[in-house]
Amino acid sequence: MALNLGGVPILILKEGTERTTKRKAQMNNIAAGKVIAEAVKSALGPRGMDKMLVDSLGDIVITNDGATILDEMDVKHPAAKMMVQVAKAQDDEVGDGTTSAVIIAGQLLKGSEELLESKIHPTTIVAGLKKAATKATEILDNMAVDIDPEDVATLKKVAMTAMNSKSIAGSKDLFADITAKAIGLVKEDRNGKLVADLDHVSIVKKQGMGLTDTELVRGMVIDKEILHPAMPRRVTNARIAILDAALEIEKTEFDAEIRISDPFQVKALMEEEDRMLKSLAEKVINTGANVLLCQKGIEDDIVGFLAKAGILSVRRVKKSDMKRLARATGGRIVSNVKELSADVLGSAGVVEEATLGDDKMVYIRDCADPKAVTVVIRGGSSQVVDEAERALHDALCVVRNAVQDKKIVAGGGAPEIEVAKGLREYAGTIGGREQIAIEIFADALETIPKTLGENAGWDPITIIVELRAKHETPEGKWFGINVYTGKPSDMMSEGVIEPLSVKKQAIKSASEAAHMILRIDDVIASKAERGPPMPPGGMGGMPPGMGGMGGMPGMM
Repeated sequence: MALNLGGVPILILKEGTERTTKRKAQMNNIAAGKVIAEAVKSALGPRGMDKMLVDSLGDIVITNDGATILDEMDVKHPAAKMMVQVAKAQDDEVGDGTTSAVIIAGQLLKGSEELLESKIHPTTIVAGLKKAATKATEILDNMAVDIDPEDVATLKKVAMTAMNSKSIAGSKDLFADITAKAIGLVKEDRNGKLVADLDHVSIVKKQGMGLTDTELVRGMVIDKEILHPAMPRRVTNARIAILDAALEIEKTEFDAEIRISDPFQVKALMEEEDRMLKSLAEKVINTGANVLLCQKGIEDDIVGFLAKAGILSVRRVKKSDMKRLARATGGRIVSNVKELSADVLGSAGVVEEATLGDDKMVYIRDCADPKAVTVVIRGGSSQVVDEAERALHDALCVVRNAVQDKKIVAGGGAPEIEVAKGLREYAGTIGGREQIAIEIFADALETIPKTLGENAGWDPITIIVELRAKHETPEGKWFGINVYTGKPSDMMSEGVIEPLSVKKQAIKSASEAAHMILRIDDVIASKAERGPPMPPGGMGGMPPGMGGMGGMPGMM
């Protein structure tokens, strides 16, 4: 890039920098956003298709989860990366609705492209889209239905709706039941507000058996083995000591030398060491604990003492698992062996070692009031297990959202049609060019039911016409597309329901991405600097004849 001042060029940017401006920059960015939306469009809904993603190492991911698809794609275009960030923001915030958010954003860009071609300024378009997004969230708030966070049946419907589009839909009843129970156990009241922290739901994946063998453990599963063959493999009515300290003799921090002049002193030294080790073991034994879970190391001699006392012991437990263990068992993590007492022990119905595939794991089951739980996912292949984990994550997120917000709406495109109807009425009160942008937003929302029907093999135009007709009646508010019949159905009565927060976040994420891309009219891209080319002669840059001793003169 250079300016010409009095016939003398003045370089502003370094050589090789590319600059795209005005209309071309806008059209390129919009095209990139539309391509990303098209890439995930066919994955939407219960009849959506899966994508197979293969990386440079040949590892395969098969999924129809929008966030995973975009995360696994190696996207280079900067505007396309913004669309990927939309999906990431949606997934981080509410855990579901990523595909919908990206599709709406892509459709907003497509509609805005037509307005740009009609010479409407990007700032005017953005102003209209902002008003539309604000009005859309307001309409959604007015539509939402309050629920009881203790209503397990409704929470299961929310979970099943999220899993309808996943490849594990055949096992959705089991997974929905697990999800509702897990969130019900870990939720807690914080300053008068219900909070369910998903960090307290641990997920363990093990290949083998089938999806129907997935189970919820009211407690923890630790990926460790019991230390000694003489220790019990199963303990009932477990009293659990949770120790964040090493059970071993502390080493001095400086070099020390012991001078021994009498053979009896060797024996005395060894006896003293045994006494110290036994003392450490007795501190655990005297608490009445029959299970010891230690984050750090345990001396082998102490392991022997614990085995003789019949205490099931595990060492090197992960720090994150220690925190969950304390929440699950009701025990307290102790950082000093001297602090161990009966008062700090946790409890569980059963602690046992079980074999999953080729691995041995320790189960802490049947805790009385666990505030941390574990889901053990089984499946026939690694791809099935991974997709089941993604589906379970989405289900946990939507149930958490429903519990925390206590508000739901119907699925199947019903809220999108109702909001689009409200936006068109609102656009008439605004007038001017912003009115057209608001109508563009309404059209973008209607893409969701249209795509749901299209992916199921139905005529999208007919679907939209029939849904609009239904929503003109007072009782038609919750009518969406039934992908199995191709006809409008009352989604609320059919149990297809979603948390309000998922819909609101999808609108916010999509509109903000469209705003950002539309406001760009200049793209300045620097080319990556490359190092000097390798000289001939191989890795070391050695000239010919220097590759070995035989190439050197006089060394024949």
